[in-house]
Amino acid sequence: MPLTRSLSMGSLSGLPLWDQEELPVEDLLLFEVAWEVTNKVGGIYTVIQTKAKVTVDEWGENFFMIGPYYEHNFKTQVEQCDPPNAAIKAALESIKNNGCQVHFGRWLIEGTPYVILFDIGAAAWNLDRWKGDLWNTCSIGLPYHDREANDSLILGSLVAWFFKELQDKPNVIAHFHEWQAGVGLVLIRSRKLPMATVFTTHATLLGRYLCAGNADFYNNLDKFDIDREAGERQIYHRYCLERAAVHCSHVFTTVSQITAVEADHMLHRQPDVVTPNGLNVKKFSAMHEFQNLHSMNKLKIQEFVRGHFYGHLDFNLEKTLFFFIAGRYEFSNKGADVFLEALSRLNYLLRVHKSDVTVVVFFIMPAKTNNFNVESLKGQAVRKQLWDTAQSVKEKFGKRLYEALLRGEIPDMNKILDRDDFTIMKRAIYATQIVFHPEFLSSTSPLLPMDYEEFIRGCHLGVFPSYYEPWGYTPGECTVMGIPSVTTNLSGFGCFMEEHISDPSAYGIYIVDRRFRSAEDSCNQLTQFMFSFCQQSRRQRIIQRNRTERLSDLLDWRYLARFYIHARHLALCRAFPERFKMDSLNQGFRYPRPPSVPPSPSASLHSTPHHSDTEDEDDHEPYDEDEEAERDRLNIKAPFTLGAVPEGKKKQPSDYGN
Repeated sequence: MPLTRSLSMGSLSGLPLWDQEELPVEDLLLFEVAWEVTNKVGGIYTVIQTKAKVTVDEWGENFFMIGPYYEHNFKTQVEQCDPPNAAIKAALESIKNNGCQVHFGRWLIEGTPYVILFDIGAAAWNLDRWKGDLWNTCSIGLPYHDREANDSLILGSLVAWFFKELQDKPNVIAHFHEWQAGVGLVLIRSRKLPMATVFTTHATLLGRYLCAGNADFYNNLDKFDIDREAGERQIYHRYCLERAAVHCSHVFTTVSQITAVEADHMLHRQPDVVTPNGLNVKKFSAMHEFQNLHSMNKLKIQEFVRGHFYGHLDFNLEKTLFFFIAGRYEFSNKGADVFLEALSRLNYLLRVHKSDVTVVVFFIMPAKTNNFNVESLKGQAVRKQLWDTAQSVKEKFGKRLYEALLRGEIPDMNKILDRDDFTIMKRAIYATQIVFHPEFLSSTSPLLPMDYEEFIRGCHLGVFPSYYEPWGYTPGECTVMGIPSVTTNLSGFGCFMEEHISDPSAYGIYIVDRRFRSAEDSCNQLTQFMFSFCQQSRRQRIIQRNRTERLSDLLDWRYLARFYIHARHLALCRAFPERFKMDSLNQGFRYPRPPSVPPSPSASLHSTPHHSDTEDEDDHEPYDEDEEAERDRLNIKAPFTLGAVPEGKKKQPSDYGN
């Protein structure tokens, strides 16, 4: 009679956890297959690279990642070693003995997971045979001119071969990411290998193509002729591979609810589990540390702005807010078009209301440039020259003042600087202004020596009004650094926050409705969000940053890995129903509105404890940061506990920069 192994429910998380007494993890091997393993070519690289640590913590020596071998990546990112598992070692030796190259080692990232990397180029000699296998398996033919699809077939064939060599070994779970890795899943299921499989799509293939072509995507999801659209774009064979992987998997997952809707129409299967993307969150020991980082990096941006607007700097930098948008250079998909129009309307509102606030906006979108232009470099050189000139004149002034005082004289201030000093200063003043900056976020840049993280921390608001964004790491990165951001309900991140937070804007997450509103209304909503943010007092912005940073717990892989755990357990139950069972899933939780925010008919406009047009730090309602933070911690039903807050001086909001 077969042994039935049960899966227990975690009392805190509301999600299934292994019953260690009945099913030790040593009885299982977990493999994660992705084109981006040690290979940084897209956003999925961030997902698997940041998630590795929590997966290694759970699985230890029984977790392996599989991807393509590239010599440079292997030499710089992997420490070669022998497989710790005898079954895996034997399977790899068998593949090598049959003329294919495979490399094993530890990926030198946090968690140092084991990686198995197949040399696709060395195995290309067998491509025709593997194309025949794919055709005989599922009647999918690949054109010779599609290098990416052919490489995916080679990788998938090698992966399926590897798992075949693991027959009669410990129970195996294999998790595949995107269609490039999905070929292996299709071959595994067609050959009836006894394994549990999970397939994750981070964005549907056809969805990317349709949105890149400026299609009215979400209003026509049920109207697209999928086969015709894929054929016209010459990706029908890729679409077939993706759809086959989706329907062959025991468990199908997407990274967000909005992608789940997309997958239902594009791939004709509703996801079993939504697996949101997380980050490895660095928690500071004290609340004020990330606020201090904001102040320090803001000063660096201010210095850059002084150089950029030299000769036209007619605004107060102490009352200047820094907004930015970042991402791939996809003008409509990333919402840059809506952002530009909303900025025009914001400019009008600020002028009409005679606001003394200035907004400086950065577009961080890599584009094709040969180098920095002469003018951009000259602008920063002018700023430095002005500083050097001021220091030189100051030294002369001080020396002459000192000499006059030694003689017992009060110097004539009109004569203490000579003609040469005035000539030097005038020459500096008439230097040329700057006009354009290419991509410049690098700590070694001659324009703005800051990396991306430092830049984010120095800004006040990230604006990402995306039209097509299956997840959206940019607002998530802002959140974990305590920087408010704008997102949309067409991004996975926005959907996640909308689902789990009662009043997202109170926590510095402004969600623009781009799904159920017209483009005009969405633009007006974005304008209102930004205008309301400009009206906040310095103290309000500090309080909001504190709240935003607290949401980082929700985005930590220590929390979000639970959804991957559930997907793997569900796959085992479906693959081996006579041996594995689990209880149902309960994902429900919601952050309530912060207690210091008064109830109002519209929580999306002024979600701050006190609204004022003044900077009077003494004129405000009571606000206890520690008490509010503790309530928020209790409101997250997480499978981990945070450390105690260290004792020490409690800083007030007025101690930080704006």
